[in-house]
Amino acid sequence: MSVTATTPVGGGCISPAARLTLEDGSHIFLKWTTTADEGSVDFDAEVASLVALAGSHTLRVPIVLAHEARWLALEWLEPGSPRPGTWQALGDGLARMHRTRGESFGWPSANRIGSLPQSNTPHARWPAFWREERLLPQWHLASAAGHFDADDARAFEQLCARLDDLLACGQREGPSLLHGDLWSGNVHILADGWPALIDPACCYGHREVDLAMADLFGGFDAAFFEAYDRAWPVTDGYAESRRPIYQLYYLLVHVNLFGAGYRSGVRRALRAIAC
Repeated sequence: MSVTATTPVGGGCISPAARLTLEDGSHIFLKWTTTADEGSVDFDAEVASLVALAGSHTLRVPIVLAHEARWLALEWLEPGSPRPGTWQALGDGLARMHRTRGESFGWPSANRIGSLPQSNTPHARWPAFWREERLLPQWHLASAAGHFDADDARAFEQLCARLDDLLACGQREGPSLLHGDLWSGNVHILADGWPALIDPACCYGHREVDLAMADLFGGFDAAFFEAYDRAWPVTDGYAESRRPIYQLYYLLVHVNLFGAGYRSGVRRALRAIAC
């Protein structure tokens, strides 16, 4: 079936994207790589995450239509606006998605967080996974670029030494299927007002990681968190210690992607954890 129109779609910071209109009036979402961004995307990894989320039979994700190394074609999800119940449905659906469990903490292959590589080597212990596969790679990258001083390094090292105790709750609760990059831009509100998830970077990990990311930069209605907490309450210590530990990873990612403007957020998180 031939393409009759191509409309650029904004919102992505890595790959260009467009809505393709076919001769029967239907639409397809297409994104692709250019020579400049060829090494910063991994459509195979994105497809694996989308398939896993769809397999949880909880929240809507776009159907994968076709893909190759340099492009990805997805079901077009007509955008809309939130309505009463949208955010409650997202919170409840995420809690149900987190009930999909893995055998270990990690993922069958590496993927990407934004344009950065994200290692997912499986671990039996959650604190080890978060330290070795999340915090340390981003810290080393940021430190090599000169973003942090000796005091910062000392605070980070002290945190890493305490992770077994601080993240013991994640070990007890076990590995849940995570979206992995749950900021507001990766929640797509459909034309009927219901939520869908896009651009995942999945792994099996502690469920509170998705909540911490959702809470980091705003954009989520309070009804989302309230609905999640009704479905599966977080345990004591989340706000005081585990949330800043999980947010620290995403703040380091932002330092490495966008520069020193996010350095103060890293330092605030380290101070919050130390208290």
